[in-house]
Amino acid sequence: MGTPDFAVPALQALHDAGHEVAAVVTRPDAKSNRGNKIHFSPVKEKALELGIPVLQPVKLRGNEEILAELARIAPDIIVVAAYGRILPKEILDLPKYGCLNIHGSLLPRFRGAAPIQAAILAGDEVTGITIMQMAEGLDTGDMLLKGSTEAAGKTCGQLHEELAQMGGRLITETLENLGRLAPEKQDDALATYAPMISKQDGQVDFTKSPQQLERQMRAFDPWPGTYTFYNGSMMKFWEGCALDQRTDQPPGTILDAGPEGIDIAAGGRILRVCRLQMPGKKRTEVKEYLKGNSIEIGTVLG
Repeated sequence: MGTPDFAVPALQALHDAGHEVAAVVTRPDAKSNRGNKIHFSPVKEKALELGIPVLQPVKLRGNEEILAELARIAPDIIVVAAYGRILPKEILDLPKYGCLNIHGSLLPRFRGAAPIQAAILAGDEVTGITIMQMAEGLDTGDMLLKGSTEAAGKTCGQLHEELAQMGGRLITETLENLGRLAPEKQDDALATYAPMISKQDGQVDFTKSPQQLERQMRAFDPWPGTYTFYNGSMMKFWEGCALDQRTDQPPGTILDAGPEGIDIAAGGRILRVCRLQMPGKKRTEVKEYLKGNSIEIGTVLG
C-alpha cells in the first residue's frame, strides 16, 4: 500500500527479493488542472510495469468491497509506505503477520505526514527510516528495524531519495528476519509530530534567524519552495547561508547584492541568498541573475 515516489523503491525491492506481491493498493488516479489529463500515482505505474494487480479505493473505512477483496487475497503481511490514508482496524488485523510501515524518521521523533521536512527544519544532524508494526494510533506501533543517515546540509529532495532507497533495503531485511526481530516499544514521552506541509508554509518570516531560514530552504526543496515578494513578484530562495554579522535594519531589508549573493536582514542578523528564482524563470545563481537584472538596495521584502 503506497502512493508517491517514496514508496516505489520498496515495491521494487519486494519484487526483486522474490516476494509474491499479490496486489498493490494506491490512491485513485488524479486529474491535472489543465486538460483533465489522468495521472497515475508513481506506485501504480511501477505496479503495472511489474504486472501486479492494482486496487484504488476512494476510501478504506466502511468500504466493504475493498475489505472483501483484501480478505480474498488473504495476505500474510501488508507493507505500507506513504499510502496517504489511515488504515482501519479491520485491515490492520487482516494479515497473518500484521501491517508494517516504512516511516521516514527515527521514531518516536517526527510521527506524522512530513518527517523528512521536519528533521531538516529542526536542524537534526541525523535522520533515517523506521520499520514499524502498525497500530491504530498515528505512527505509534512497535519498532522493528532502523537505519540512519546524515541530514545536515541536504535538501528534502536529496534526503527523500536516499531514505526511499533505504526503506526498500530495510523492508526486505525485515521480512527476511521476521520473527527474529525483537519489537521495541516507542517512548511516547519522546514523541514529536510532523504535520502536513502546505504551500503557505514556504513564505519567509524574516524575524526568524538566518540559520532557521537556511534550513527552511533545504526543507522545502523541491516543494513548496521558500518564497517572499520583491516589488510584488514572488521571489523564491533555493540556496543560502547565515552570515556572522548583526544588523539593526528592519527584517526583510535588502542590505547588499553582488556576485556572492543577496544579503537580507533576518532576525537581527544577515541571511545571504545565493540562488533564486523569479516567476516564469528557472533557478539561477544570484551572480547570473544580476547580469541582466538589478536588485534595489533598501527594499523590504515580503
